Amino acid sequence: MTLQDITSLMKNASVKDTALVEKAYLFAQDAHKSHTRYSGEPYFLHLFETAKLIAELGADASAIAAGFLHDTIEDVSVKPETIQKEFGSEVLALVEGVTKLGQLRYRGIDRYSESMRRLFVASSKDLRVLIVKLCDRLHNMRTLKHVPKEKQKRIAMETLEIYAPIAYRLGIRKINRELEELSFPFVYPEEHKKVTETLKRKHPELSKKLTKFHKSLLKALVRQSIKVSSSNLRLKNLYSLYNKLKHREWDFGKIYDTLAIRVIVPSIEDCYQSLGVIHGHWRPLPGRIKDYIAFPKPNGYRSLHTTVFTGDGEIIELQIRTEEMHKESEYGVAAHFSYKESSRKEKNKNNDEQLSRIGQLYKGLLSWRSKGTGNGSISFESDRSGIPRWVQDLGDLNAGAEEKEFWEQLRGDFFKNRIFIFTPKGDVVDLPFDSSPIDFAYSIHSDIGDHLVGAKVNGKLMPIDTELKSGDIVEILTKKGGRPTAKWIDIVKTSVAKKHIRASLQKQDEKKPRP
Repeated sequence: MTLQDITSLMKNASVKDTALVEKAYLFAQDAHKSHTRYSGEPYFLHLFETAKLIAELGADASAIAAGFLHDTIEDVSVKPETIQKEFGSEVLALVEGVTKLGQLRYRGIDRYSESMRRLFVASSKDLRVLIVKLCDRLHNMRTLKHVPKEKQKRIAMETLEIYAPIAYRLGIRKINRELEELSFPFVYPEEHKKVTETLKRKHPELSKKLTKFHKSLLKALVRQSIKVSSSNLRLKNLYSLYNKLKHREWDFGKIYDTLAIRVIVPSIEDCYQSLGVIHGHWRPLPGRIKDYIAFPKPNGYRSLHTTVFTGDGEIIELQIRTEEMHKESEYGVAAHFSYKESSRKEKNKNNDEQLSRIGQLYKGLLSWRSKGTGNGSISFESDRSGIPRWVQDLGDLNAGAEEKEFWEQLRGDFFKNRIFIFTPKGDVVDLPFDSSPIDFAYSIHSDIGDHLVGAKVNGKLMPIDTELKSGDIVEILTKKGGRPTAKWIDIVKTSVAKKHIRASLQKQDEKKPRP
């Protein structure tokens, strides 16, 4: 647990950055010197591992310092004023954003819900708060076996329902996958055992076939002079496999991506050329060719996917991407933290150029709307540039909602199955399953939702209560005199839409003449 282990991970760190991290390291080490974990290990070990995970994601010195300090206020009674004095307001804001409630005003589920609300509000102002929290949770999950058994399932369940989906929607698959795998055996122990035993029986044969096909694949690409930067083989993660199996009557043969090979090539051109070579040698499975380069997922994921028959009775998924795409697929929004640091140091020099680049890289993840005449120019819908719209919406969750409503909003709006809808210009909007054109309209802008009078889905005029499906192209028709009705509240799925509809109905009611 040396300081060098952390600073060696920092990129382009200045002397000031290194000094800040070193100061936080020493401060936390002293503040928690008599503090131990359930395992009996020094508590500082948890803080060190959290800070290290943050550094591995490429976050800045302030975020790493917050990783060291995130438990000092609540657990060892360090005063916020002390953090402010020693480390500045930026680090204090991050620490307070991650810190759980210190007062005893809330009990049980009320306390937990209020803590989550505070986390989301802080994250909606600074995305680094979520990054620190995710790294904190990841190390806690790595050591969950030491926690009293009566707490293990609750912690694992909230990780699976809340934190793993947050990591996924931020595009940080590296953390998302590990959180799912660590939670799975605690939440569904019998199912975990069943999947593990099933895969264990099939693993030797599957690995042998995967290795054989991998050699043939590399030979085919080399013969066409395609340079392969790297490649790796994988069997599907246990939790992902479980989700597929339970929807396919536990029939292993109905899952087509159990075996996968990832191929990293130098350029986008090489990606498409590789796809052509692969399809020239092996027959692709119909309907399984996906171009996430031309149409990235809303969390920023880019890659080419295809599934082919190997010729020996197996079906294998292939993922083709560049090194940059692979980095983005593993680290998501964290892969581009540097733009924020750069803009601070440059005092907004070249700000438009940087925001344009971020917008292009995260076309779906960041919420923006095209303007002009379809020339692809981008403007962020909020002055909180760089923070995904859905994170901002988390911060806007109704603070006065009942507990049941709060958790329904949380699970329904942000962490249930998502669908990906296109605007006529090709922009991607991600919405909860079964959303309507009304939800879509409000996700673009509240003014568009308030004046909606109709919608075209895939070029056809459709009722505004139509249940949208992934891949639909939706055009919203508006009129100045258009107004929401009370029926809309029963149609929409998102709490954001419900909130704006209720606000509009209230305004309409206030304008009515009183007897």
